[in-house]
Amino acid sequence: MKNMNSNTTNLGSGNIRNLLFKLAIPAVVAQIINLLYNIVDRIYIGHIPVEGTNALTGVGLCLPIIMLVNAFASLAGAGGAPRAAIAMGQGKKEDAENILGNCFATLLIIAVILTVGLSAAAEPLLWLFGASENTIPYALDYLRIYLLGNVFVLIVMGMNPFLTTQGFAKFSMLTTVIGAIINIVLDPIFIFGFHMGVRGAALATIMSQCVSAVWVLRFLTGKKTILKLRIKNLKIHASVILPCLALGVSTFIMLSTESLLNISFNSSLSKYGGDIAVGSMTIISSVSQLITLPMNGVCQGAQPIISYNFGAGNKERVMSAFRYVLLLCGGYATLGCLLTLLMPEVFAGIFSSDSILIENAAWCMRVYMAGIFAFGFQCACQQTFVALGQAKISLLLACLRKLILLIPLIFILPHFFENKVFAVFLAEPISDITAGLITTICFFASIKGILEKNPKNC
Repeated sequence: MKNMNSNTTNLGSGNIRNLLFKLAIPAVVAQIINLLYNIVDRIYIGHIPVEGTNALTGVGLCLPIIMLVNAFASLAGAGGAPRAAIAMGQGKKEDAENILGNCFATLLIIAVILTVGLSAAAEPLLWLFGASENTIPYALDYLRIYLLGNVFVLIVMGMNPFLTTQGFAKFSMLTTVIGAIINIVLDPIFIFGFHMGVRGAALATIMSQCVSAVWVLRFLTGKKTILKLRIKNLKIHASVILPCLALGVSTFIMLSTESLLNISFNSSLSKYGGDIAVGSMTIISSVSQLITLPMNGVCQGAQPIISYNFGAGNKERVMSAFRYVLLLCGGYATLGCLLTLLMPEVFAGIFSSDSILIENAAWCMRVYMAGIFAFGFQCACQQTFVALGQAKISLLLACLRKLILLIPLIFILPHFFENKVFAVFLAEPISDITAGLITTICFFASIKGILEKNPKNC
């Protein structure tokens, strides 16, 4: 990347380790702070006097829909940003800006469709996800307000990767920091001060996302950005947007199947364990994000380095960046696995003061998290495929863990165990370990051939 100012990073020649930490640390911080968007509501809601457990379970039922919205944001953002970085590595700035504009326009269209469609289908979807008479009022109150802010969520999650891919990791981090701080401040005011309960939590979230969306748009239309969001590039061209969407499909599937996965877990757990089991899953999903999202931050920080140098034909720098990513993700996932196995009650207690729920969630967490260490290796390899523009193989590997292994096992394993709830949670570690092993083998078997190819043909 040529002629960079002090806010950008020399992706083509700087020290790989220093570059990775310079880009990854803000990205990891941003992911952790972004996690607050997802869990701070649950922390406050879970401690509402008397109704906290039912309210927490109700909001947990909304997670599949929230994950689906996030998945559509990544369809354009996670697919467009690597394409833009590869174009910049080839010296094609105009092409990169055209990608940015097309992705933004696509996100606006998606936002309208999702808001209308999901609002109309909210109640039947929540019943399908495992709602009960005790939890459906809370789920509806939260979701109907949250969906009104879809456009802000899509802009933030879809456009923010374009800041990171230019080397503006700190500004990307600030996008989520600003919103998260506002959300944390507004949550107790609306939930407890104004006695709005779950509606207050949803309102605080969309207001904070609105501020974050304004921040990222001001940056992409301002003087500091390298790639500028221009009106002339908002006209969607199939030749521009389709390759981006094809590359983003793997990340989309990883997130959207997370939604389908959550539905599968909730429906099975509702059948075998009732509201207490569904509430435990809400807590475990939140703890799981504490492990997976920072790893996504590491991969997000490495993506500009890998994509740019792949576009520039610098194979050594690509592999050097990957080795650091593999070490960081694998090590962090292993640490997270050990902590959740040793002290699950501590993590569960963050989200609830109900002793019965904490005890049940802790027992289930030990089963669920037993194989999370392997996810670190899968994440590093699969996300590197995305950074290299390898849409087909990244799509296949994204499907492997959840669609091919995990979701079928959720419904199959209970037929072979007396403890049905245990069997449902056991599906997770089996899938994590199997998918992690296969993905790592596939990566090392194919990486040499990928690096020998001309990136223009990828």
